[in-house]
Amino acid sequence: MTQEVKEFFEKARSDIAKMKELTPNTINGFAALFSKVMQDGAISLLEKEFVAVGIAVAQLCTPCIRAHVKKCLDAGATKEQVLEAASVAVVMGGGPAYMHMSAVLDALEALESQ
Repeated sequence: MTQEVKEFFEKARSDIAKMKELTPNTINGFAALFSKVMQDGAISLLEKEFVAVGIAVAQLCTPCIRAHVKKCLDAGATKEQVLEAASVAVVMGGGPAYMHMSAVLDALEALESQ
């Protein structure tokens, strides 16, 4: 599954570049919102990324899980912290969220090997 995660990040970069050409208002608008919100403020960027991972797991969004696991690690999180944040989502999201914990593990393993 690690290769699948690596391929996801490669494809995502390509897709975002295409979307910038085809839907610049959407991409630019979302990027502006993202950059304003996802920075240190009353809570740290790392804490915000933990929230994002939890929401991604609870919403069953595998691409979001992959992206925010990476952002958690980039912000200095440990594997244990990411898994604990995702575990909170399982408490709130039940069985479907529980089944998406494997996507968290896949992303962690793929990103650790880079």
